[in-house]
Amino acid sequence: MIQQSDFSIKGANGKLIMGDVTFDDKNLNTPIILFVHGFKGFKDWGAHNLVARYFALNGYRYIKFNLSHSGVPTDNPKDVSDIEAFASNTFSKELFDIDAVLDYIEKVYGNKTKVNLIGHSRGGGLAIIEAANDLRIHKLITWSAISSFDSLWKKEQEADWKQTGKIFVTNARTKEQMPLNVELLEDFEENATTLNIIEAAKRINIPWLIVQGDDDVNVPFENAQKLADANPNSKLVKIEGANHVYGASHPYENETLPPLLFKACEKVLMFLGE
Repeated sequence: MIQQSDFSIKGANGKLIMGDVTFDDKNLNTPIILFVHGFKGFKDWGAHNLVARYFALNGYRYIKFNLSHSGVPTDNPKDVSDIEAFASNTFSKELFDIDAVLDYIEKVYGNKTKVNLIGHSRGGGLAIIEAANDLRIHKLITWSAISSFDSLWKKEQEADWKQTGKIFVTNARTKEQMPLNVELLEDFEENATTLNIIEAAKRINIPWLIVQGDDDVNVPFENAQKLADANPNSKLVKIEGANHVYGASHPYENETLPPLLFKACEKVLMFLGE
């Protein structure tokens, strides 16, 4: 039977990381998939639980978690509503969180367990950096990954950002204006070498599957091409007609995966089985 259990650990600045593990209780000794959500995303967004179930049914233990400063509060895990935490996020905090979850996996399941890393969108950028630097990652999968963190804002916003201390992004669903503190930009500038996604992509020496929809207006297909060009050993799969979230939405009420997301999951399953 497919089950889901929760866990919580300390993340960046001591803030809690809430996570869950989806698994088949008849088959406990299985390889792990660790999923990293994107900007304004979270572990229970849209069809993420259906994706977890799909992989659990196919012999994997699927772990997902909310980055500590994702803005999703522990008492209301269905939306980004902790604006203060969201505003004070940085890329370095997110990488700290991924390390913390990998440490947790190692402690609970032992250091022989294979961890396959999936990252979506901004989480894909983080996953590339993690996989380039952490020997615990067995295979890497990126979905609609960004190729540069500064693609998340406009260059011309930076002067204002430094002056006023914040810029605002719109939550597409709630239309709320959400602040980002200048700490995010400062962290990006101070750690420019570490946070260079393309340079990290060149150093990936494990199997890497790049999945990208050709109808993605958030992260255009050329980003996937850039990543593939940076690492000729990677494998690029185009999902025809897929948008940034492969047909999912939030909330997602269907009991089956959107067809294009199902297709993406199938491609991943084949890749993991190779």
